[in-house]
Amino acid sequence: MPLKIALFASGSGSNAENILQYFSQNDKFIFPLIISNKANAFVHERARKLNVPSYTFSREDFSDGEAIVRLLKQQQIDCIVLAGFLLKVPLALINAYPNKIINIHPALLPKFGGKGMYGHHVHDAVAAAGETESGITIHYVNSNYDEGSIIFQAKCPVLPTDTPDMIAEKVHALEYEYFPKVIEDLWG
Repeated sequence: MPLKIALFASGSGSNAENILQYFSQNDKFIFPLIISNKANAFVHERARKLNVPSYTFSREDFSDGEAIVRLLKQQQIDCIVLAGFLLKVPLALINAYPNKIINIHPALLPKFGGKGMYGHHVHDAVAAAGETESGITIHYVNSNYDEGSIIFQAKCPVLPTDTPDMIAEKVHALEYEYFPKVIEDLWG
């Protein structure tokens, strides 16, 4: 029986689309839905193009978590992948899916993690700190931002001449290359 994975995304959904394309010919994994906290997020357009139902829940629904857990249980979801999802995952969801929720962070945790550290904020901080490397961290989700057990990290060099946008480009390349493979290795 295939593993059913829900994707959560807040923005453009490029990681979600990359994951869906990677697994499009793999019948061991299915992705029956995408959940977002933003009705106007571009991830919904990507979902439509890929024929994956997408749902929007309000911030209040996310902070409570019960309505989301009900939907996931109705869909018989086994695991959750946060692919650019910006809200803190509520305890109701963590308790319903212990060690079954993973996230990708655009830096080498524990550096540059925590509340407010996402997207360009991370790359700006990496550049400002004069770091010589950055990368991605894939980790389990717990009740604190970016503090769950680390599953995988990949690094890229940061040159003194790199702008935050250049760092972001390198990090995105790592995300696209490794995130689907880690999902496959972890739950395959």
